[in-house]
Amino acid sequence: MPGQRIGYVRVSSFDQNAERQLDQVQVDKLFTDKASGKDTHRPQLEALLSFAREGDTVVVHSMDRLARNLDDLRRLVQTLTKRGIRIEFVKECLSFTGEDSPMANLLLSVMGAFAEFERALIGERQREGIALAKQRGAYRGRKKALAAEQVVELRRRVGAGEQKATVARAFGISRETLYQYLKVAMPPA
Repeated sequence: MPGQRIGYVRVSSFDQNAERQLDQVQVDKLFTDKASGKDTHRPQLEALLSFAREGDTVVVHSMDRLARNLDDLRRLVQTLTKRGIRIEFVKECLSFTGEDSPMANLLLSVMGAFAEFERALIGERQREGIALAKQRGAYRGRKKALAAEQVVELRRRVGAGEQKATVARAFGISRETLYQYLKVAMPPA
């Protein structure tokens, strides 16, 4: 009996369109992560790894959707193929079964290395662009989460002994952001 075709889709942010990745590809079950590909600790990827069984086929739009670096890509492909699970990459027109030829393994390594290299170039261009914008005075950094009055209130509540987690939730910020506001001196009004 042939196994199921299981789709995996990953987008980096909530406003990206996940629909286009496996458009026109027939799958029995679909797992979608809205998370960075910087590591393999993604809830839906972990769910897929638990769900997939021998004889199944995992279908992914492209290698960079599964992993951002060559080590993670190779590890994931080997994890799946050792369990008898076939993996297909639609964009690259490649599939791996575990009984792959040396040429298939070379293609996996080369294509994965290109994806990793491309990601590194994007990061480098982004850093260069930010540096140039700072020189022009056009880059102001990320918008502050809280206004000055809110920071005063936040500090007052924490100073009064209210739990930091409760205060952070009340202002809609993470505890890490709260600690940053507590650490930094108040800007002049």
